[in-house]
Amino acid sequence: MRVYTIKVKLYTLREIPLSQIQSKVTSFLDKGFARDRELLQMHEANAFKNYCFDFPYQIDSDKIYHKGKIYTLTVRTIDPKLARYFSEVCVNCYTEDMKGLTAEIRVLPHKHIQTLYTLTPAILKDEKGYWRKHMSLQTFEERLKVNLIKKWNQAQGDKLTEDFQLYTMLEFLNEAPIPMEYKNIKLLGDKVRLQIADNETAQKVAYMALGTGLLEMNSRGAGFVNYRWL
Repeated sequence: MRVYTIKVKLYTLREIPLSQIQSKVTSFLDKGFARDRELLQMHEANAFKNYCFDFPYQIDSDKIYHKGKIYTLTVRTIDPKLARYFSEVCVNCYTEDMKGLTAEIRVLPHKHIQTLYTLTPAILKDEKGYWRKHMSLQTFEERLKVNLIKKWNQAQGDKLTEDFQLYTMLEFLNEAPIPMEYKNIKLLGDKVRLQIADNETAQKVAYMALGTGLLEMNSRGAGFVNYRWL
């Protein structure tokens, strides 16, 4: 497995508040899927999308992406076809809010991962709402781990056992839930930090998470993680 990082230069055509940037970037990334039947089918399928993205940077101190400026969007994926799409097609896409300029692509090296930490809120979708109101921490941790195992199994055509330690510590980085706007509603999520366990399975799953994100709605901008190597 390879994790591809694509740095896309975006030119803003309108002023965009920080609270709206995830939905605006999502629309931009989705724009070109209709040009490729295979990618469109993948995008519309009820399956993991195998990519994630961060907020564009560098945002100004007023928390607004200003019209007529250039920002850098980081997209990661474990799918080489998607990597080509983000690096080649997106640079020729535009919406009413932004347009692509250039893109650079590289493969993240396999190194021993000490820590994963989210840069965008990790979202656990549940019909009862935000997990802290009705779910134990143990259940949250199980859902996080199982989600990653399912992503691995889908991507690798494998059947990974759940009998391994993924991390030695989980820390929440926010005191209050963090809202994320999606289809005119606000979903609540958390920023977390994981100390990754020192075993082969945990390390390969953590590496995959760099390209897929944690928990759910990763293709909508949730659960994007950064890393510290040992």
